Amino acid sequence: MGRTSFQKRQKEMKRQEKRQMKAEKRAQKKLAKNDEPTSEFGPPLDEMALPLEPAEAGLDMDVERS
Repeated sequence: MGRTSFQKRQKEMKRQEKRQMKAEKRAQKKLAKNDEPTSEFGPPLDEMALPLEPAEAGLDMDVERS
């Protein structure tokens, strides 16, 4: 009978350790997220790398379409 209570105690200790690890990971993610300079609407336009010319986008304006 003493063995089952020992196993239960070991399980509970593992659960507590797991909770602690998850809490630490959440805190680290939160800090990392707060350190990133982002606006609430997403990345600035210069980081999105939009094509400036139609040819760069694969569009050829000189071609006639039938």
